[in-house]
Amino acid sequence: MTRSIPCLFLGLFLLAARADAVPGDDIRADNLAQHLRVLASDAFEGRAPNTPGEDKTVAYISEQFERAGLQPAGDDGGWTQAVTLERSEIDGPVEASLHVDGKIRALANGDDIAVETLRPGERVDLREVPLVFAGYGITAPELGWDDYAGLDVEDKIVVVLVNDPDFEREQPGKFGGRAITYYGRWTYKYEEAARRGAAGVLIVHETEPASYPWATVRNGRAAPQYDIVREDGGTYHLPVRGWIQREPAVQLFADAGFDFDRAKHAAQQDGFTGHALGDTALSIGFKVKRDRIVSRNVAGLLPGTDRADETVILSGHWDSFGIGEPDDSGDAIINGAVDNATAVASLIELARVFAAGERPARSLLFLALTAEENGLLGAHYYAANPLRPLETTAAVLNLEMWSPDGPTHDISSWGVGKVSLERSLKAAAEQDGRSYSPDPNLEAGFFYRADHFAFAQAGVPAITIGPGMDQIEGGVEGGKAARADYFTHRYHQPGDEFGDDWDMRGPTADTRTVHRLAIAIAASAAWPEWDADSEFKAARDRSAASRAVPDR
Repeated sequence: MTRSIPCLFLGLFLLAARADAVPGDDIRADNLAQHLRVLASDAFEGRAPNTPGEDKTVAYISEQFERAGLQPAGDDGGWTQAVTLERSEIDGPVEASLHVDGKIRALANGDDIAVETLRPGERVDLREVPLVFAGYGITAPELGWDDYAGLDVEDKIVVVLVNDPDFEREQPGKFGGRAITYYGRWTYKYEEAARRGAAGVLIVHETEPASYPWATVRNGRAAPQYDIVREDGGTYHLPVRGWIQREPAVQLFADAGFDFDRAKHAAQQDGFTGHALGDTALSIGFKVKRDRIVSRNVAGLLPGTDRADETVILSGHWDSFGIGEPDDSGDAIINGAVDNATAVASLIELARVFAAGERPARSLLFLALTAEENGLLGAHYYAANPLRPLETTAAVLNLEMWSPDGPTHDISSWGVGKVSLERSLKAAAEQDGRSYSPDPNLEAGFFYRADHFAFAQAGVPAITIGPGMDQIEGGVEGGKAARADYFTHRYHQPGDEFGDDWDMRGPTADTRTVHRLAIAIAASAAWPEWDADSEFKAARDRSAASRAVPDR
């Protein structure tokens, strides 16, 4: 008995030490760096869907998931889920010109405008189509706002402003201030104009309200465009859609007899009325190469113990933009190191650490998603064709864009999700001696620009976790400067490359905090929930009826 007491105390001590230890201590910076070195290398050709770069990427992730100890969770017992996509690509030159008072002025695609199409067909051929101005292109009945009121846009080109009316207002209006709503996203503007039978949309690009420079727009439109297969593609999509730089837009308004800044100010006011842009018209034509391709999500499963039928998804998108236009140095490969090889490297390392440790109650699904850069398509496809039921998916923890610029005191999530996962992330960060910072740049609309949004729309509690901004060796100002520099010079550009000079302490610390959060969610009997005022709560409540919900 006396000999067993010390053993008992030793056992209790070891248990206490294990409980107090920071989970994920085994996450290794050198492992993360090696995965980045491979995934963001020129050999992977920018990881675009349906390219040799995809084949290499999918093979690498599958191999690493298997080596980590996961089970294949894709189609037919394999590592991948086939994602069938419609692909369209401009084939040859784009001929575009403005017609004003009998005069014709050419527009250069890539410099003045950047256009694309997802409408079925082999050619876009619009001739002298009238232009109309529809403010921010928003119809929001719940806010008493309609930029299209009394405006006929059928078979016309609609010129709209980026973001929503409150972004540049001195006092918050109906849209709640500078934090962008879904109405401010380009996807919504295209969808609304298509519902009204427009021939096309040109969004006026301005860097601050768009939150990214023209190079980002140009590179995104120059690449092939993808969409999930739609039976109503002929009506769902506009014949042509795209962007116009501010300078040619200002000239366009002047040619039509309007002052651009005054027109923009008017569009920010309640009761704005859209109008024709004089007698201006646009002609635009280009050939389109269309086909269907099959891309792939990569899925690996770590089965849980006593609640193995419940799932926590850890996700990140593997795709970038492939090979685009050469930059000033002649480099054309958009390697996507920060965006988003960092997250995939973390998924692989998290898989290794989780598989080597004690299994949580809930199963963990590691999901590397395709075609995020083309509209969250891999995530939308999974949400429509889940490999594990959404009603028993407790949460989605999506990872995006760790910073190579040094460790931070904090970690963050994108947008305001109004979901308990934000509070859980805060608790996990505090246990790691860190803090949680809400998204400091709500006007950029990141909540609608990451894969978790597709799951949120389906009702699953979901967040995207990203780096904080309060640098340990630079403070908030240093973090802001580093982020601004990245978005100006590397985001969606060939400069987004991995280098051995990266400071891996930040990605390592962030991955550790995600590890702690995933442990907490996967081990808990409670179900993450949307807040009462979340727009996604109703969808979750409907799905909850098909599962046994534990007492909360």
